[in-house]
Amino acid sequence: MENFTSGNESITTSPAHLTGYYHFPIQAYFLGIIISIIGNVIISISLNIQKYAHVRQSQRGSKPYYTSVLWWCGVVLMGIGELGNFAAYGFAPASLIAPLGCVSVIASAIISVLFLKETVRASDIFGGTLAVTGTYLLVTFAPHTWAHITAQLVQYYAMSWQFLVYLLIEVIVFCILLYLYKRRNMKHIVIVMLLVALLASLTVISVKAVSGMITESLTGSLQLIYPIFYVMLIVMAASCAFQIKFLNQAMKMFDATEVVPINFVFFTASAIIAGILFYQEFESLSVLNILMFLFGCLLSFLGVFLIARNRPKIKQQDAAFIAMDKIPGRRTDRIQPEAKPSTYGSLAAKLMCNRAGQVDDL
Repeated sequence: MENFTSGNESITTSPAHLTGYYHFPIQAYFLGIIISIIGNVIISISLNIQKYAHVRQSQRGSKPYYTSVLWWCGVVLMGIGELGNFAAYGFAPASLIAPLGCVSVIASAIISVLFLKETVRASDIFGGTLAVTGTYLLVTFAPHTWAHITAQLVQYYAMSWQFLVYLLIEVIVFCILLYLYKRRNMKHIVIVMLLVALLASLTVISVKAVSGMITESLTGSLQLIYPIFYVMLIVMAASCAFQIKFLNQAMKMFDATEVVPINFVFFTASAIIAGILFYQEFESLSVLNILMFLFGCLLSFLGVFLIARNRPKIKQQDAAFIAMDKIPGRRTDRIQPEAKPSTYGSLAAKLMCNRAGQVDDL
């Protein structure tokens, strides 16, 4: 769908005139970018606060982490940051807001160095430079104009042939991957993260639809009376819940230094595809803009990979393990006492959706 504005007239090349679409002003576009950046910075601050609270509680070894006031402050900040990201989808394209998640990774690396006294590495500096450059290219060459998100527009997009074909392919691929993961017991990280990415695609579509309709309602055109709003709300909640489930499983099987960059790349790619196929955000872009936007994504991917690369392992050997080489006559490496179910970080994990950096620090 293409929109052209000349004076007070709006010309469309699709059935958009049936739903009364018109462009957001450029101020709203940059407002969405600013809200997303601030939200990601707040999220990174909250993650480091929670990490510090975990470390402090484990050192004291007295009360559980969820009794710490500092930890709850981090949770509240995370909620505020996620609310900002949710609102940003109502003002800017989904294909732009999703890649801006690299801001959280950059800010978290800076904060961890300044306040948690982690070591600065050359890869952190180089990766941060690449990520910042990529972010600049994303903001510069991303789609700058698109229509208001109304219930009629969401219904129109949901019934488009390209989205229906994409949804059918996604369902088939998801079922195949789930079969390999559950039945064939193939626990490869790419399989798990692809499951997350396929769910993330639906999350991005539904989050932008819900956020856009709420934004439109606040401006005076009530959209909450349409059934499509509640359909998207249910899709958003369900896809978020299953993403958390698979992300938690990935964090149990693999180290966070592997999960963070792979999840960021897959999630961003799925969000861009969702923006292209469902919201048709790239339809009016020139070839140069599209290539530069994709190049900005590539730089962001490399930057996040370098920042997350060779980070200290999140998974650590349990202190309860007993080294058996210290016992004469024993050849086994170690023995583990009776396992007890751990709920470490479970409450915080439930408050997060689709942000690998957040699961990383829990």
